[in-house]
Amino acid sequence: MTDGVDHAAAALRELDRALQSSIAELTAARARVETVLEARSSGKPWRDIVSSEQRPLVVESVTSVLDRLSAVGSRFRRAQAQALHREGLSMERVAALFGVTRQRVSALLRDREVPEAG
Repeated sequence: MTDGVDHAAAALRELDRALQSSIAELTAARARVETVLEARSSGKPWRDIVSSEQRPLVVESVTSVLDRLSAVGSRFRRAQAQALHREGLSMERVAALFGVTRQRVSALLRDREVPEAG
Protein backbone atom coordinates (compact mmCIF):
# COMPACT_ATOMS: atom_id res chain seq x y z
CA MET A 1 0.00 0.00 0.00
CA THR A 2 2.84 2.41 -0.79
CA ASP A 3 0.52 4.51 -2.91
CA GLY A 4 -1.98 4.95 -0.05
CA VAL A 5 -4.49 2.64 -1.70
CA ASP A 6 -5.78 -0.46 0.06
CA HIS A 7 -5.73 -2.73 -2.98
CA ALA A 8 -7.25 -5.66 -1.10
CA ALA A 9 -10.24 -3.55 -0.01
CA ALA A 10 -10.65 -2.21 -3.55
CA ALA A 11 -10.55 -5.76 -4.92
CA LEU A 12 -13.08 -6.86 -2.30
CA ARG A 13 -15.44 -4.03 -3.34
CA GLU A 14 -15.02 -5.17 -6.95
CA LEU A 15 -15.82 -8.74 -5.87
CA ASP A 16 -18.94 -7.53 -4.06
CA ARG A 17 -20.18 -5.75 -7.20
CA ALA A 18 -19.49 -8.89 -9.26
CA LEU A 19 -21.36 -11.03 -6.73
CA GLN A 20 -24.36 -8.70 -6.82
CA SER A 21 -24.57 -8.72 -10.62
CA SER A 22 -23.95 -12.48 -10.69
CA ILE A 23 -26.80 -13.11 -8.29
CA ALA A 24 -29.14 -11.11 -10.53
CA GLU A 25 -27.90 -12.88 -13.65
CA LEU A 26 -28.16 -16.33 -12.07
CA THR A 27 -31.64 -15.60 -10.74
CA ALA A 28 -32.76 -14.78 -14.28
CA ALA A 29 -30.98 -17.88 -15.59
CA ARG A 30 -32.72 -20.03 -12.99
CA ALA A 31 -36.11 -18.77 -14.16
CA ARG A 32 -35.08 -19.63 -17.71
CA VAL A 33 -34.06 -23.12 -16.55
CA GLU A 34 -37.58 -23.70 -15.29
CA THR A 35 -38.98 -22.67 -18.68
CA VAL A 36 -36.56 -24.95 -20.51
CA LEU A 37 -37.38 -27.87 -18.21
CA GLU A 38 -41.11 -27.33 -18.75
CA ALA A 39 -40.58 -27.35 -22.52
CA ARG A 40 -38.48 -30.49 -22.29
CA SER A 41 -40.98 -32.30 -20.07
CA SER A 42 -43.74 -31.46 -22.57
CA GLY A 43 -41.77 -33.40 -25.17
CA LYS A 44 -40.06 -30.61 -27.11
CA PRO A 45 -36.74 -31.67 -28.66
CA TRP A 46 -33.56 -29.92 -27.49
CA ARG A 47 -32.95 -28.41 -30.96
CA ASP A 48 -36.31 -26.61 -30.80
CA ILE A 49 -35.85 -25.51 -27.20
CA VAL A 50 -32.36 -24.09 -27.69
CA SER A 51 -33.07 -22.50 -31.07
CA SER A 52 -36.13 -20.70 -29.65
CA GLU A 53 -34.50 -19.71 -26.35
CA GLN A 54 -33.88 -15.99 -25.98
CA ARG A 55 -30.33 -14.75 -25.56
CA PRO A 56 -28.36 -15.04 -23.47
CA LEU A 57 -28.85 -18.80 -23.34
CA VAL A 58 -28.75 -20.39 -19.89
CA VAL A 59 -25.34 -21.84 -20.68
CA GLU A 60 -24.08 -18.40 -21.78
CA SER A 61 -25.28 -16.81 -18.54
CA VAL A 62 -23.62 -19.46 -16.40
CA THR A 63 -20.36 -19.22 -18.36
CA SER A 64 -20.37 -15.43 -18.10
CA VAL A 65 -20.90 -15.52 -14.33
CA LEU A 66 -18.22 -18.15 -13.79
CA ASP A 67 -15.70 -16.25 -15.92
CA ARG A 68 -16.44 -12.95 -14.13
CA LEU A 69 -16.23 -14.45 -10.64
CA SER A 70 -13.05 -16.32 -11.49
CA ALA A 71 -11.32 -13.17 -12.73
CA VAL A 72 -12.49 -10.92 -9.90
CA GLY A 73 -11.91 -13.60 -7.28
CA SER A 74 -8.35 -14.08 -8.53
CA ARG A 75 -7.65 -10.36 -8.26
CA PHE A 76 -8.98 -10.32 -4.70
CA ARG A 77 -7.01 -13.44 -3.71
CA ARG A 78 -3.80 -11.90 -5.10
CA ALA A 79 -4.38 -8.52 -3.42
CA GLN A 80 -5.29 -10.12 -0.11
CA ALA A 81 -2.26 -12.44 -0.16
CA GLN A 82 -0.02 -9.46 -0.86
CA ALA A 83 -1.63 -7.43 1.94
CA LEU A 84 -1.26 -10.27 4.44
CA HIS A 85 2.36 -10.80 3.45
CA ARG A 86 3.11 -7.05 3.77
CA GLU A 87 1.56 -7.18 7.25
CA GLY A 88 4.15 -9.76 8.23
CA LEU A 89 2.50 -13.12 7.63
CA SER A 90 4.83 -15.72 6.19
CA MET A 91 4.07 -17.40 2.89
CA GLU A 92 3.46 -20.60 4.85
CA ARG A 93 0.86 -18.89 7.07
CA VAL A 94 -0.90 -17.30 4.09
CA ALA A 95 -0.90 -20.70 2.37
CA ALA A 96 -2.47 -22.30 5.45
CA LEU A 97 -5.15 -19.57 5.62
CA PHE A 98 -5.96 -19.90 1.91
CA GLY A 99 -5.74 -23.69 1.84
CA VAL A 100 -3.12 -23.70 -0.91
CA THR A 101 0.56 -24.53 -1.20
CA ARG A 102 3.39 -22.18 -0.32
CA GLN A 103 4.37 -22.29 -4.00
CA ARG A 104 0.93 -20.98 -4.97
CA VAL A 105 1.27 -18.12 -2.50
CA SER A 106 4.70 -17.36 -3.92
CA ALA A 107 3.13 -17.12 -7.37
CA LEU A 108 0.37 -14.83 -6.03
CA LEU A 109 2.97 -12.55 -4.49
CA ARG A 110 4.94 -12.38 -7.76
CA ASP A 111 1.93 -11.82 -10.02
CA ARG A 112 1.49 -8.11 -10.68
CA GLU A 113 2.76 -7.24 -7.24
CA VAL A 114 1.00 -4.31 -5.61
CA PRO A 115 3.43 -1.75 -4.16
CA GLU A 116 3.74 -1.36 -0.39
CA ALA A 117 2.81 1.74 1.57
CA GLY A 118 5.81 3.72 2.65
